[in-house]
Amino acid sequence: MTRPAALLMTCAVLCAALAMGLRQSFGLFLAPMTAAHAWSASGFAFAIALQVLLNGVSQPICGQIADRIGGRRVIMGGASLYALGILGMALSEGLGLFTFFAGLVMGVAVSAAGMPVIIASLTRLLPEEQRGRAVGLGTAGSSFGQFLVVPLAQLGILQWGWQGALMLMAGAALLMIPLALPLADAPAPPKPGVVEESAGAALKRALGTPTFWYLFFGFFVCGVHVSFLSVHLPGFVASCHLPAAVGAGAIALIGLFNVVGSLGAGELSSRWKRRELLVLIYASRGVLMAGFMLVEKTALTVLGFSAIMGLLWLSTVPPTVALVARNFGTRWLATIFGLVFLGHQVGGFTGAFLGGLIFDRTGSYDLMWSVSIAAAAFAALVHLPVRDGMTPAPAPATKAA
Repeated sequence: MTRPAALLMTCAVLCAALAMGLRQSFGLFLAPMTAAHAWSASGFAFAIALQVLLNGVSQPICGQIADRIGGRRVIMGGASLYALGILGMALSEGLGLFTFFAGLVMGVAVSAAGMPVIIASLTRLLPEEQRGRAVGLGTAGSSFGQFLVVPLAQLGILQWGWQGALMLMAGAALLMIPLALPLADAPAPPKPGVVEESAGAALKRALGTPTFWYLFFGFFVCGVHVSFLSVHLPGFVASCHLPAAVGAGAIALIGLFNVVGSLGAGELSSRWKRRELLVLIYASRGVLMAGFMLVEKTALTVLGFSAIMGLLWLSTVPPTVALVARNFGTRWLATIFGLVFLGHQVGGFTGAFLGGLIFDRTGSYDLMWSVSIAAAAFAALVHLPVRDGMTPAPAPATKAA
């Protein structure tokens, strides 16, 4: 019996909300943890950047496992690793041990219980006409988690210290286990008389297609922007001599407004050319960041920037997933989108680590803002030649003898 679509979407949205909200809170711990342990900003940023990079490297592997056995068990395992990784971060006394838990353990956890596996599972369980809306809802759920969890994490730091807040977050990660129960999307057996395309053949077909690489490098830029802002925006706010609450509010506001942006992008992905939508999103990011650099940094301008950036934050996900499904089919969607997502996370590593390195070397984030603006222009241009047909590309299959 088919599970009700409402139940599937609700559980997926809540699971994605927890996963994204927890990981987007880590930037709040940079200042208190580096002060408590006398670590450098670049040392802390490297651990988070390593998490982002390993997330990208392990994402296709987790996607491949989810494509073979279904997303439910993969997400549950990832939730357990989430709790272990955050608890290890709380108890780490040295930067090396912190890097192990925050970088290595959390990198795999975020892949297994992250948005790509959740969305791929949801996409397979729903009819095509509901997929764009479902991906938009899943992405919006992630952003709502960011809006809800980040202020709670900041409150936890104020009430119980950074260590107590991390321990509470580790317990919250375990809530993803029951939420994953309905997401049992084990692939259906192939139709009689048809030899199903193997994972290797699907990957070879994707890697040999220019559209795959356009999406890969465009998502790289998205990762640069997301990680730079999520890790360093609170620090940038502090460098402007504004209260810490403004930094936490900025991250939360990005999450809140991305609920609207993601839902809108999900609807537009079903009604409009996804290629043009991505070009518009990336170009708008560049214009917004350039304008932000020209105005005085006050609480009002920071929060206004965050609200508009929220509309553009993860709104890249629904059109990107739709283009992957259109061009390469849904049988190996978690695997192929996982590879595209690798580009996002390599960009995320770059944004998180480069931001910390530039700040340590120059005492300012100005150069990193310039890099981010140039990257936005590149991403807008690289999506122009993306193939965006109105029907899915058929997966090769041969009749059995």
